[in-house]
Amino acid sequence: MSRGAILLAAGGTGGHLFPAEALAHELIRRGWTVHLAADDRAERFAGQFPAAGIHSIQSATIGSKNPFAVLAAFWKIWGGVRQASAVIGRVKPAVVVGFGGYPTLPPLYAATRRKVPTLIHEQNAVMGRANRALAGRVDAIAGGFLPEDSSAAGAKTVTTGNPVRPQVLEAAKTPYAASIGKQRFRFLVFGGSQGAQFFSDAVPAAVAQLSDAQRGRLDITQQARADDVERVKAAYAALGVEAEVSPFFTDMAARMAAAHLVMSRSGASTVSEIAVIGRPALLVPYPHALDHDQAANAAALAAAGGAEVHPQSTLSSERIAALVGALMDDPERLTTMAAAAKSAGKPDAARLLADLTEAIASKKSVSEFRKETHV
Repeated sequence: MSRGAILLAAGGTGGHLFPAEALAHELIRRGWTVHLAADDRAERFAGQFPAAGIHSIQSATIGSKNPFAVLAAFWKIWGGVRQASAVIGRVKPAVVVGFGGYPTLPPLYAATRRKVPTLIHEQNAVMGRANRALAGRVDAIAGGFLPEDSSAAGAKTVTTGNPVRPQVLEAAKTPYAASIGKQRFRFLVFGGSQGAQFFSDAVPAAVAQLSDAQRGRLDITQQARADDVERVKAAYAALGVEAEVSPFFTDMAARMAAAHLVMSRSGASTVSEIAVIGRPALLVPYPHALDHDQAANAAALAAAGGAEVHPQSTLSSERIAALVGALMDDPERLTTMAAAAKSAGKPDAARLLADLTEAIASKKSVSEFRKETHV
């Protein structure tokens, strides 16, 4: 028998949905029925999301300086609040948990208006705009990297870490085994849920500048935007390099576990999964992030010794070739980085977040939760 319903709300990108999925698995294991509120972009991820119901809620981004566009956005969000309120009335969740992104605004506003307990989880080291808008209204804030301090938000923050999916925990069981001598070297390149054109342009050009011996060892798995896939495949084929290129991999955790080196953006979920699995990484923060959150996330893993951080503006194809080539020829350094990354991982983040979710559902305060769990 179900213990009751919990409604999760997440933006439509993998960075928001993946930690929500990890929490959903843990809550279901504990006997809860989980529902998901998201926008239409979530549909391509929804096939793997373990929800009893997936509810499409309209929302809008408030970024324009045009007053008519702002008014239209608020009107659409208000429509989403009404939709979400109806869903809450039907589902009757014990708590509503938001994971960031503008699609979470309507469900969380609706929940606070209906006096339903609320919690938000911020994956990044810098709080995003949607979560900032909600922080003053919700009962608790869970953070992947956020500090617990004396500020109004910090006083109700619990640093849980970022939950990772069961596939990631399974992949984390695979120990790192360095590629030595002439052994195959598996290089994983990805740019987040929407791909990264920079990697499609720069990495094949960098691979072309590696030595013949290094290119001969390479097995590349690269995520690329759909528009870039064919040209990236062609570039590697022309170099005689083994490569699998696709817009999306459903088994990314297993591919990460198989990799000897990862090159990626540094979204919070990506950094958390790299750490839990324990793989050395070259992190390239997305340069146009409004709050520089990816740079802060990357800095956390680099400080632990598990990654190198390189701003995109510093990375010519020649520089990438030098970095990758040096690491390919230094298995001891890669092994040390892998161990450092793993030591920074928080594989129990889903459990701690589920504990906090249940506490807020039972109307306990953050201070009560901290005392009981010694967090």
